[in-house]
Amino acid sequence: MLLNALISNPVFDWPTVGHYLFHPSIVHGVGVTLQLTVYSMLIGVIGGILLAIMRLSRNPLLSGSSYLYIWVFRGTPVLVQLVFWGFLGLLWQRISIGVPFGPAFWSQDTNTLVPTFTAALLGLGLNEAAYMAEIVRAGIQSVDEGQSEAAHALGMSRGQTMRRIVLPQAMRVIIPPTGNETISMLKTTSLVTVISLEELFRAGQNIYSHNFKNIPLLVVVSIWYLFLTSILTIGQYYVERYYARGANRALPPTPLQKLRALRVKLPTGPAAISREGGGPGV
Repeated sequence: MLLNALISNPVFDWPTVGHYLFHPSIVHGVGVTLQLTVYSMLIGVIGGILLAIMRLSRNPLLSGSSYLYIWVFRGTPVLVQLVFWGFLGLLWQRISIGVPFGPAFWSQDTNTLVPTFTAALLGLGLNEAAYMAEIVRAGIQSVDEGQSEAAHALGMSRGQTMRRIVLPQAMRVIIPPTGNETISMLKTTSLVTVISLEELFRAGQNIYSHNFKNIPLLVVVSIWYLFLTSILTIGQYYVERYYARGANRALPPTPLQKLRALRVKLPTGPAAISREGGGPGV
């Protein structure tokens, strides 16, 4: 019934879907979505690693600051944070660098310094850093403490131990949820429409607000999201497979290897000769 509806329901208007699938506005929106996803995840991963290390620090100031950051950014919706960054100019009309409560050496208009794209990037990236911090912290704590003790016994500093011993082993635990966060981030970028940034979803909205083809344009946007998330899913699989080396005796098969294993082998012997009555040949 679902397939019948997709084919026969005229509201889907598949010719319109095909017409707008590669429309310049849609393609531009795809590019903005990909940029937001990549840059936001870079901010999130780097910030998450720093926050996780701070959270595990014995210094109460560092661990407390990290906990406060994670508490604030995980406790408020990302939609609210995006709107907040979009309205940053209402809080401070100008951002300056100088002596606290004294003269400023450099000053810039806030809306010029933080345009719409930057506001979206800050809202998505800083929020993601709070979640990545917990993922990285779980990965670090999954590494046996004996590894760190052995590294210290060899004369490695705490930073060298973290960089050369702990983090490489923690990647096997960190990568799977990070892949999920990346796929989630790709879809979360659609929220930046609230601050009027034209990404993929906003591009579809702008088109159907003029031609009133709501459903066909939503189908176009959905097709692009499915295509992009499928690529990310395949990439996640291969990255997980790479970091599984040394942890598993045999690496999980790739999709191509699975297809080869499922391939039906045709018989190579002489064909059976049917008897006159239709029975099997001898």
